[in-house]
Amino acid sequence: MSSRGHGAGRPGRAALAALGALTVWALLVTAACGGPQVAGDRAELRMVIEPESASVYIDDRFIASGRKLAARPVRLPVGEHLITVSAPGYFPHDVRVELPEGETKIELSLRPVPP
Repeated sequence: MSSRGHGAGRPGRAALAALGALTVWALLVTAACGGPQVAGDRAELRMVIEPESASVYIDDRFIASGRKLAARPVRLPVGEHLITVSAPGYFPHDVRVELPEGETKIELSLRPVPP
């Protein structure tokens, strides 16, 4: 009997095909999630807003008042985020931003609703 053939340490064609399919799936999932992320890739967003009492929502989640975000930045993943700022008596404002690693400062004044 020959010792040649499929050795224990050598993957067969089916195993290689499965590994290839898994690699393609992993690449598609990574691309759908915005690409590879390094654990330290964090952005910090500081906002100076008028009026200071305005509410700030990021990606449809309440984050803080303008006053709090002026004093202390919020930490977010690097990438694109939707920011909504609103206050009673003012027109709401939406802005889509691409946040890089490190601190970003945004200054924003809401327009009052005319009487």
